[in-house]
Amino acid sequence: MAEQFFQRGNYAPVPDELTAFDLPVEGQIPADLEGWYLRNGPNPRKPTAHWFAGDGMVHGVRIENGRAAWYRNRWVRTESFEHDFGVYNADGTRNLHSSVANTHIVNHAGRTLALVESSLPYEITNELQTVGAYDFGGKLNDAMTAHPKICPTTGELHFFGYGSIFAPHVTYHRADADGELTVNRPIDVPALTMMHDFAMTSGHVVFMDLPIVFDLDAAMSGNGDMPFRWSDEYGARFGVLRRDDPFGEVRWFDIDPCYVFHVANAYEKAGETGSILVLQAVRYPELWRDSGGLDADAVMWTWTIDLQTGAVSEGPLDDRSVEFPRIDDRLAGLPARYAVTVGDQRLIRHDLTTGTAVEHSFGDAGGPGEAVFVPAATGAADESNGWYLAYVYDGDRDGSDLVIIDAGDFSAPPIAKIGLPQRVPYGFHGNWIAG
Repeated sequence: MAEQFFQRGNYAPVPDELTAFDLPVEGQIPADLEGWYLRNGPNPRKPTAHWFAGDGMVHGVRIENGRAAWYRNRWVRTESFEHDFGVYNADGTRNLHSSVANTHIVNHAGRTLALVESSLPYEITNELQTVGAYDFGGKLNDAMTAHPKICPTTGELHFFGYGSIFAPHVTYHRADADGELTVNRPIDVPALTMMHDFAMTSGHVVFMDLPIVFDLDAAMSGNGDMPFRWSDEYGARFGVLRRDDPFGEVRWFDIDPCYVFHVANAYEKAGETGSILVLQAVRYPELWRDSGGLDADAVMWTWTIDLQTGAVSEGPLDDRSVEFPRIDDRLAGLPARYAVTVGDQRLIRHDLTTGTAVEHSFGDAGGPGEAVFVPAATGAADESNGWYLAYVYDGDRDGSDLVIIDAGDFSAPPIAKIGLPQRVPYGFHGNWIAG
């Protein structure tokens, strides 16, 4: 088999778990920046057939008192990491403890969770030690999406699980601000589709029922590829559920066929006939027709749904090929002005109100990962008062830095670059944990 893209360059795994203290800093770290930057991604211990299948490894930097106190990288030691066993049991049900835990890191109600959408979350410490599988005190008997949403107003954690070949294929879940699971509600969809992300507004949650559908032939092929394929027959639609009536009707709205891995944001505004729901995401016009490869381009896109008339409109926000959109999480579900995406050797900050964009280039040898916004502890609580943090690979030296960009001057050189003791392979998602 030919070498895959995720087996070479900065996609290739690193072999060692390291710990380093008092990291070198070029520039100046803001004095009130205190916490942990943790980012997850695949770092397989043995060859895998797909990028998505690698063992999860978290790379973390602790920042305090104007210095970078330490760097650590650790595999998430799930039960199947320690003792290899399959995702599916002999009766076709899933073993929710079998997990690569390689996609995201979230912190809610005092727990830091490593996520992959096929399994239960795994709790880790901020020092990257694995605590174990977390099932909300026995109340969650389902996988957990890698893209839960935390409501900035209520503190609730909204998420869903999918992946069962038996109905219901999707279940919506909600935990309150204290981490108590309060809602488990099945969502009726006609087939098992790859539902990677969803959206939340102040009044609704939005499920994306899109035409990448479970394919038995792909699942039985034995080549380790993803068991999903594009379907011309399935169609595409958004399902809208009221947050104040979580067991009520899901209203479905047809959209043009497409696929979405990652939502930037969604919110509601007043229209002429009533409430308008706006959803902003990175959209692929088609994906995985013949294989589970990642050879298509995606752009920032906007959908608007008139919740009174049912009318849907959609169109591009920008024509640049991007992925991994992030906003200021304090505005999740509310109107946000900016979303930052990853492009080719650059980060792009999209103005979601005007459609314009500003770039932060890292040059021909620079490869940024997802950028996370960290608000300043003092001053105005807006999207320009804070910093963007991202791991950036430097191809000239085959190493990586944690880069800090001033949100008030996005295109300017970073205000600080923290040198790391090894390169950080390209990965998926992470978060800043203040403390």
